[in-house]
Parts: sequence; structure tokens; C-alpha cells
Amino acid sequence: MKIILKRSVIGRPENQVKTVQALGLKKIGDSREVSDTPAVRGMVKTVQHLLEVQE
Repeated sequence: MKIILKRSVIGRPENQVKTVQALGLKKIGDSREVSDTPAVRGMVKTVQHLLEVQE
């Protein structure tokens, strides 16, 4: 599963900022291949409004 950070984390709640960092994303446009596990799915769901997800 590929995730891309599409929106900034500036002004977002602390838990969303830390979730994006835990997914390994730092700047807008950063992308990462992550494993499709229930834990990662939950993290993606928390910040889905900031990400683009490609299965």
C-alpha cells in the first residue's frame, strides 16, 4: 500500500502530527510503501484527510 502526504500537518492536533511522523512522512509530497496490516490501516484512517492512499 502506498501513502502520500497531500496536506500539511501545521495546526493539526498533536495525535495527528505524531501519526503522520510514525508513518514516516515529513513533507507534503512524501510517499512511502507500507505493509497492509490492521495497525497501519488504523493509523491511515486517523489521518485519511491528509493522505492519498493507493492500494
